[in-house]
Amino acid sequence: MGQVQIVWFKRDLRLADHAPMTEAARRGPVLPLFVYEPELWSLPERSGRQDMFMRGALASLESDIVRRGGTLVLRVGEVVSILSDLRDRFGDIAIHAHEETGDLWTFQRDNTVRAWCKKNAVKFSEYRQFGIERGGDTTRNGWAKRWDQMMESAALPEPPAVDWIGADSDTLPPTQPDPSVTWLQCAGRRAAQDTLQSFLEDRGEFYQKDMSTPVAGEVGCSRISPHLVWGSMSMREMYQATVNRQADLRAGPAEERGFWLKSLNSFVGRLHWHCHFSQKLEDQPDLESRSMIPAYDALRERDAERLERYATGTTGFPFVDACMRYLAANGWINFRMRAMLVSFASYDLWLPWQDSGKVLARFFTDYDAGIHWPQVQMQSGVTGINTVRVYSPVKQGLDQDPTGDFTRRWVPELSHIPGKAVHDLTTVEAMAAGYPTPIVDHKAATAFAKDQIFSLRRDPALKVQAAAIMERHGSRKRQQRRRKSA
Repeated sequence: MGQVQIVWFKRDLRLADHAPMTEAARRGPVLPLFVYEPELWSLPERSGRQDMFMRGALASLESDIVRRGGTLVLRVGEVVSILSDLRDRFGDIAIHAHEETGDLWTFQRDNTVRAWCKKNAVKFSEYRQFGIERGGDTTRNGWAKRWDQMMESAALPEPPAVDWIGADSDTLPPTQPDPSVTWLQCAGRRAAQDTLQSFLEDRGEFYQKDMSTPVAGEVGCSRISPHLVWGSMSMREMYQATVNRQADLRAGPAEERGFWLKSLNSFVGRLHWHCHFSQKLEDQPDLESRSMIPAYDALRERDAERLERYATGTTGFPFVDACMRYLAANGWINFRMRAMLVSFASYDLWLPWQDSGKVLARFFTDYDAGIHWPQVQMQSGVTGINTVRVYSPVKQGLDQDPTGDFTRRWVPELSHIPGKAVHDLTTVEAMAAGYPTPIVDHKAATAFAKDQIFSLRRDPALKVQAAAIMERHGSRKRQQRRRKSA
């Protein structure tokens, strides 16, 4: 039989544009393996909604493998133990997998797998999946150009022929209960393709504008993020489909372009943005628990009551509570509202970003550690290099929900408050409705928070640290623009 090629699927649940599968099929008989890791799913950032979506994507992959004449091997447990069992059974094995930028837990798990492979003389080949670079330059010089080169290179088709080999599978444990979620996106490759197509051809014309509001964003945003998290489509496939759509628009009548080109340019920018933030976690895996500038970790104190009211959408700030309740029920909310929710937790409530970040992570069906934790740090003002953005809950409500309909829908206690008045209640109105009065005074709380943040920013030693962070993690786009205009 020769050497058995194990393709270890992690967050890459597809057959097309899948370098590990392509290379494994070229080398010999292929055993496709997915390991359900209970310890991973017990992490505080994980939730039943993420588990349910993953299982849908996994079922899609399993169906595609069956279509090709194979069987996906499902195992439950610890990866090294499972690989050891397969080595005992098959003897000579090689392992193929995509690089993963995820939780610190997965980083440590992958290190353990590498150590086991080295000890047991098992070849472990890892392949890039995104524009994220491993073990390269410690700065961002040339990074964006290399990202473009990868995304523009040819996407891999499904391997034309695969010599499948099977093994016994385990029964997956029951899905984790998640009673708060009432709606979940469809998962799997076909759903991913349909979602992207509908965005590129129908829903996405006003993407630039729609991404700001939870009302229009529900339809006008791409909604491709959970498919990207679990790899039902590759980013390269998404990028090239978008570029092709842009080319078709440019070749067609100018009067039919509308706002499409601007919106799709913004979408391509978001794909860049995905890898830009994930690269930070790749380069510094402890960013899920430790501020880029560690001195900021001593600023905030834990407050269980405030965290609970934040998580349950009972802060007394109607638009904040509406967004949190919407997120809890749907597993998704648009980017600006995510930023507002982080800002509110970090500045109004003065909660440690690690605590509020875990609450949000559990609510996000599209939780991706590589984006989530660097973003939470940025929005919380602890990187030392980003603008401190403090969002006014009342202003955001007026701007993004001017009729008040969204807020009244998700905070039904206030359904009798007309129009935009729902965003700025009096104490009497709140008490009469049985709705909590504001948990803090926004102006006083945020003034205190900004004073604390800026006091640290003035520290000369921390300015030196911030300069080093900018060199390591900062975008080069602004510098490139300056050079072009010089």
